Amino acid sequence: MQSYRQAVQVLPLNLRQPALRLSPEQMQRVEEVRLRVGRPPALVLPEGEMCLPGCRVVEREDMERLVEIASRWSVHTVLEQLCRGFLPLEGGHRLGLCGTAVMKGERVHALRDISCANLRVARQRPGVGLPLVPQLRRGKGIYSTLILAPPGAGKTTLLRDLIRVLSDGEEGLRVGVVDERGELAAVCRGQAQLDLGERADVITDCPKSVGIELLLRGMSPQVLAVDEITARRDVCAMADAVGCGVSLLATAHGSGREDLERRSIYREMLEQGLFQRLITIRVCGTQRQFGVEELA
Repeated sequence: MQSYRQAVQVLPLNLRQPALRLSPEQMQRVEEVRLRVGRPPALVLPEGEMCLPGCRVVEREDMERLVEIASRWSVHTVLEQLCRGFLPLEGGHRLGLCGTAVMKGERVHALRDISCANLRVARQRPGVGLPLVPQLRRGKGIYSTLILAPPGAGKTTLLRDLIRVLSDGEEGLRVGVVDERGELAAVCRGQAQLDLGERADVITDCPKSVGIELLLRGMSPQVLAVDEITARRDVCAMADAVGCGVSLLATAHGSGREDLERRSIYREMLEQGLFQRLITIRVCGTQRQFGVEELA
């Protein structure tokens, strides 16, 4: 409930007040708050979307105020992040944004006329990864492990807890974390706000390929953790890490192993043998089911 209350502070007052009138049980279950100009705000729950009670439709001015609050009234300081389509928020929450892209060559130069927003509520679930760890262990280390699931199934939450479990305790491992979007550790003024354990070293707001190289050079990690593999350069950087004897923890979008073989970037990872274990997450009603299998 506290995570939800913190996340919705970014909403304009006329939307924030109805959001805070939900019951504690409802607050605990909200995963996202969706805003679309001309439509009522929607809450994303495990069973699907519902309208936020007591709200009028979202107007363009609401979107402008939303970005102002999220940027702490300094929009010019977050223009680069806006071009990537999201703003990281204090507490590990994330504000995804859609609008009219202003292109400069092949790059998004600006994002204007914001039309849709997705406020994703970050939650820690201590212990969710603990039952899986024995299947990932290899001696004193771990097998390189890929977490595969559709959007919203809890990949980042599971990754965060696996990092915490592996880096804690007397025999904890040094885990280097590339937190490109600020969702894993939510570092604020040099201190992580979300618990990644005793031996986690975090580099934030940095492309995964660059962050992996920096961590290998400076922090001698035993495990490298990254969220959402999306580019071939990420795969190349992870291959370099494996060549240095480092194990990997990573997430990717997909519904099952067949997606790994269908998409070229994931198929490349399989062919290179970067991962030995695959964790899949299936959403069944309000529950998550985790499966662990070997990757040849």
